Amino acid sequence: MSKLVARFVKDNSGATAIEYGLIAALIALAIMVGASSLGSALNAKFDAIASAVNNAPSAP
Repeated sequence: MSKLVARFVKDNSGATAIEYGLIAALIALAIMVGASSLGSALNAKFDAIASAVNNAPSAP
């Protein structure tokens, strides 16, 4: 029984799995924030282009 407890105490696989889970969560959060920023920037750029096209003088 003591060998089982000693082996359980020395086992780090659960801690490693939690660390990998935290790293994956942080990467996912960074991707979501980056994608949101990129989407906002693209939306602003397309709005500026649409405004320029709408305000352009028409051809005779």
